[in-house]
Amino acid sequence: MTQTSLPSHAVLVFSGGLDSTTAAYHLAANGTRLTLLSLDYGQQHRVELRHAADIADLLSVAHHVLDLGPLGALLGANALTDQAHEVPDGHYTDATMRSTVVPHRNALMLDLAVAIAVGRGADAVAFGAHAGDHPIYPDCRPEFLDAYRQMVSTANEGFLSEDFQVLAPFLTMTKADIVRLGAGLGVPYERTWSCYKGGTVHCGLCGTCTERREAFALAEVADPTVYATARATAR
Repeated sequence: MTQTSLPSHAVLVFSGGLDSTTAAYHLAANGTRLTLLSLDYGQQHRVELRHAADIADLLSVAHHVLDLGPLGALLGANALTDQAHEVPDGHYTDATMRSTVVPHRNALMLDLAVAIAVGRGADAVAFGAHAGDHPIYPDCRPEFLDAYRQMVSTANEGFLSEDFQVLAPFLTMTKADIVRLGAGLGVPYERTWSCYKGGTVHCGLCGTCTERREAFALAEVADPTVYATARATAR
């Protein structure tokens, strides 16, 4: 598989969050046809799925939600699918954020995206992993992406287009870089969702909220997000 150009049709793993929404706008701005794939895997913050649907409507692109809800009960003790564990407050670099690791999450999501892409003749799948994810999430690292690309090529030999790509366009970018890019693309960040605690507004304290607030501050872009707390989080 070569990684040389933006695809004509990509299946994008899509949560309705800041990163995946920016990825959607970035690909669409460059002429890529999109199929957005969201997953209900028993996450406590499944409010994100409503935001994903909203963004899909704004972009006028196909959006599919796969119900993997029963899977959550089988994924063990993690703060995203196990209600017995609270979502920790703090920064993504904090050790406490390890509790938000859902086993094999990106690989599972990408596997489903690849299956759909192969079945529908798309020439790429994509996801929104970025450099800030690397310390905590092993399936957001360059090593994972390299290995996953090889697996896809081997597992689908003879069924992929020669130029099929597994894209992570933000893999070496910071969250602030992503916000700057999205601001230039007109991404409606006020309609995206990041908070791992769910609710009706962003809590402002969990790892995803902390990272979101910090990114807007570092990018010097006005943050349109409504937070339940006004606590400053920039470091």
